[in-house]
Amino acid sequence: MLGAGGAGISLAGGAETLYYNPAGLAELAGMSLSSFFSSYLGEANYSSLSFTFRNFGVGALLLNSGSIQGYDGSGNPTELLGYSSSAYVFGFGLSSGDLPFLRVLPADMAFGGLLKVLSSKIGDVSGSGFALDLGFRMVFPVSSLGPVSVSNAALGVTAVNVFGGVSYDDIDDDLAMDLRVGVSARLLERVTVAADLHLGGSARFGVSFSPVPSLTLRLGLLSGAGTSVTAGLGVNVQGFLVDYAYVSHALGASHRVSLTLDFSGLNLGTLGQSLRRFLP
Repeated sequence: MLGAGGAGISLAGGAETLYYNPAGLAELAGMSLSSFFSSYLGEANYSSLSFTFRNFGVGALLLNSGSIQGYDGSGNPTELLGYSSSAYVFGFGLSSGDLPFLRVLPADMAFGGLLKVLSSKIGDVSGSGFALDLGFRMVFPVSSLGPVSVSNAALGVTAVNVFGGVSYDDIDDDLAMDLRVGVSARLLERVTVAADLHLGGSARFGVSFSPVPSLTLRLGLLSGAGTSVTAGLGVNVQGFLVDYAYVSHALGASHRVSLTLDFSGLNLGTLGQSLRRFLP
């Protein structure tokens, strides 16, 4: 999703759903194992490993930077400091169809939550804590927009860091809460458009185009403190997905490579028969 501007609040597809909007976990077709690695300007490495299946998911996000120049209270340079942080997450999502008392709703709705166990280290100072995100997603029963066919039209809302924070030795750092809203739709069965608005002060827009089922091309924009252009592509070969994303920055660019194993289309019966051929 990063290649398409990182606009993923209303989308539900693959392991990335865990981080964008946990409510989307209710729409996953099956198991998925995913990881990514990104380098920011050669100074920081950002990586992830996640495992998701319908309704639930777990993951880890790791950020490590090299030496950062430290400064004292007067602005004078001090020693170089290292920085690292990690988040271990557990998410769940339930659709209205999973809850008997909500099955009569006219639209498909889903609700979810994401518990984050956090730790960080700045130089020799360590901190830890937790935070909670809440998510909502609704799919609209729309099939066309004039002559254009429409599918998977959806609205997503996430409340990030509803409560929680990180505590150091003598300082409590409350995490800033943010409310994020996103909309998306699939047009002509090949083009997906998505837009997110973060009330904290940023917006995201992206377009994905699939000329064939195994290839997806992406383009997007990120705005906040500045404007970044994103681009990417994804290749899917029998459930083995390789994604590349590029994000421009004022000082350069960052690149992200993702690998995903999607087991949702795996026929366990056929696999078992194949394995038995090799057993005595």
